[in-house]
Amino acid sequence: MTETRALLVDAFTDDSCAGNAAGVVPDAGGLTDDQMQAIAAELGASETAFLRPSDAADRRLRYFTPTTEVDLCGHATIASHAHLYDDGALVAGEHTLETNVGVLDIEVAEDGTVWMAQNPPTVREVELSYERVAEATGTEAAALRGASDDIPLAVADTGLPFLIVPITYLSDLGDADPDFDAVEALADDVGAAGVYMFSFDALDRASTAHGRAWVPGVGVDEDPVTGTASGAAGAYLARFGAFDGDAPDEMVFEQGHFVDRPGRVRVRVAGDAPMVGGRGVSTLDGTLAVPAETEEEILEA
Repeated sequence: MTETRALLVDAFTDDSCAGNAAGVVPDAGGLTDDQMQAIAAELGASETAFLRPSDAADRRLRYFTPTTEVDLCGHATIASHAHLYDDGALVAGEHTLETNVGVLDIEVAEDGTVWMAQNPPTVREVELSYERVAEATGTEAAALRGASDDIPLAVADTGLPFLIVPITYLSDLGDADPDFDAVEALADDVGAAGVYMFSFDALDRASTAHGRAWVPGVGVDEDPVTGTASGAAGAYLARFGAFDGDAPDEMVFEQGHFVDRPGRVRVRVAGDAPMVGGRGVSTLDGTLAVPAETEEEILEA
């Protein structure tokens, strides 16, 4: 029986069993798509990153949720590189990463913080009623309308598109009770992977905002702490001038507290593409039996 090393690494946190857990398979070059999908389902993390050789960059990552492959995942990228750095497989400095959305720049600081360059942002306003968004997310339309006087509903994309939805108070965000079928339909209708709702009413005064992300279309009802969504939200805030003067050099997005997985994402929006940063902690490290490749059996009634 073939075995492979597999880990669970908590991203965007310094504490174990916090932040966002990602599966990491460090040596996935010989695995087929079906095997990677089966391993991702077995590990059960919202995304599992599979490290593979690359001719275009220092390494290649492919990302699978328990049900499907996705093109990019911020927290799994942070988790993978945090593990490689802690394991001595890479040194602090600049690296490149091949993904399904292209080659990205990665920077690892001496303290283990991993910075990931996202794609140049696109931000587009969408025509949606606050009533529909409120019904899908289990919030009050008035709380959405009040937060959107200057910053509208929009889809922001730095590698994975999210419908960005501002809401007035942290309590409104915490009280959200999404209908995940309706959230999936809402995201599909505006060409987004999911919905990222945020409030400037954060827990930490040093934080820019507090967010929640729902991505049921790829099998993740609520993603605890999201790098790609935070990068998209940072680009959105810069695009619509949400700050007095220029956007700050660095934003901090809190997330995960309402699902008992607190974490924080650092975002820099200066330059052509946002940078998303965070640290990671390995919480589980072991071997996993690789499922054998077998032909699918046809079941007859």
